[in-house]
This record gives sequence, structure tokens and C-alpha cells, in this order.
Amino acid sequence: MDEATCVRLLEEHDIKPTANRIVVVKALASSMNPQSLAELERRIVTIDKSNVFRALMLFKEHHLVHAIEGSSDGTRYELCHSHSHEHDDDQHPHFFCEICQQTYCLEGTEMPALTLPEGFEAHTANYMIKGICPHCKK
Repeated sequence: MDEATCVRLLEEHDIKPTANRIVVVKALASSMNPQSLAELERRIVTIDKSNVFRALMLFKEHHLVHAIEGSSDGTRYELCHSHSHEHDDDQHPHFFCEICQQTYCLEGTEMPALTLPEGFEAHTANYMIKGICPHCKK
């Protein structure tokens, strides 16, 4: 993803495009799988851990990233394809391979519909399937 696209994406989500935030967006955009904070830190050597973490928390607050919980190394992050800073409209399930420890997006797979008991209000959902990926199954 080029810098102009990163700036546009940040602005669409009501986030001021700073140099550090652009670097974090580029790192997430170039990732094939959702990334943990530790993985992002290893890839982004020009920004310290606290600034990467702050950028991710801001991105999460503005619905620019999905925070995926349930993998072995904590929360993972991926760019949200939504163009709204108010809500996520591209929620999809994820798959965690118990052998290679990779988390995969299952884009194009719909989230199961749930009916919540009266009084509950859902804001986000995190649907994680665990098993063995096709690569490890071979």
C-alpha cells in the first residue's frame, strides 16, 4: 500500500496521519495474516513498542483494525476493510492453526447469526475456529 492510500485510509477513519501511523498501516497492509504486537515490533524497527501499541489502540478505537483474541500469543491485529470510523462492517471469522500457530482470516465466510438474551447489546464479535490449516494437514 502506498503512502497516499495509507493517508486516505487514516483520514477515512478520522485519524490524523502521522509518520508513525502511516508506517504501522503499511506494515499491517503488507501482512498476509493478522499480526501480533511482537511481530509488528520485529517488522517495524524504526518505532518503539509503546508507539506501535498506541497506534494500534487508536486504530481499534476508530475501527481501522480488528483485534483478534484467542491465539497462543495474545491479540492479533489486521486492517479493517470498513470505511467507517463508527463501526465494523466487515466482520468475519478467523482460523487458528494449532500446529503452525498462524491465524488466518476467513474473509467471505459469514459470521453465524446469534440472538442475544434481552438487555444485551453487541458491539463486536470475535469468532475463532481452532484446528489444523491445509498447509499443516499435508
